[in-house]
Amino acid sequence: MSTDHSPEPAAPHTLLADARTEPLDDLALHLLDESEGQVAVIELALPEKRNAMSAGMTASWVEAVQRLRSEPDLRAVVVTGRGSAFCAGGQLDWISSEPDASVATLRSRMQAFYSDWLSIGQLEVPTIAAINGHAIGAGLAVALACDLRVASETAKLAMPFTQLGLHPGMASTWLLPQTVGMAVARDLLLTGRSVRGSEALRLGLASRVVSAQEVLAEALTMARGIAATAPVAAQLTTVALRDGGHDSLADCLQWESLAQGVTLATQDLQEGIAAASERRVPRFTGQ
Repeated sequence: MSTDHSPEPAAPHTLLADARTEPLDDLALHLLDESEGQVAVIELALPEKRNAMSAGMTASWVEAVQRLRSEPDLRAVVVTGRGSAFCAGGQLDWISSEPDASVATLRSRMQAFYSDWLSIGQLEVPTIAAINGHAIGAGLAVALACDLRVASETAKLAMPFTQLGLHPGMASTWLLPQTVGMAVARDLLLTGRSVRGSEALRLGLASRVVSAQEVLAEALTMARGIAATAPVAAQLTTVALRDGGHDSLADCLQWESLAQGVTLATQDLQEGIAAASERRVPRFTGQ
């Protein structure tokens, strides 16, 4: 939810200089070919509006996710923002553009909006939000939809929906309690207050907090570390932990016996065991 405007556009991060970049409307998709596999960076690129979610950005986001779903060597995805903000959420002029529309019309419109942005969950590889700056409202929800979060120590994280007279959206009332627990979620959603740095880390909103200059580098280091693990095992573990994990111990054991059985049949397991016994770095292939 953005009312702020930055005066000058920012360039893509220098860490992405060697990437294959596909510029899209208000967004850029960067592909980094690592020795272990491919790491992608989705960069929200509307810095003059603090990367608030424009119609063009939303369409580009869907296109980027669809593109990545077809990448066979993809190992991890990083989401970040260009400039000083991660994402200021939905653009207020878009949110308030149809005051006379019926509730049914508005509901359909919002459901499509949510579905487009939460499509990041369709990627069966680990996703990392590199929260380089403020993540507000739906922008924070998208970060919470990622598997891991690295945040700037100065980034403001908030869901001030009710301060605007708006009910939370973008699965906020699901994602936030799942991440920080119901008591903290009530606090943050009902007061709309913001948290930063050490408090974000303590509450579990971020798994790592670093300086603003180090956020993308830290997220890429994390992504490369994931890319170096066995792809099948990493993907199945990612799927197992999505949406709050399993409903019961019985469901957990049923999944694990199947998923571990799948990995027991892979060449990568044999490579991992051989590498451990030979005290060398394994070379996983996803087979």
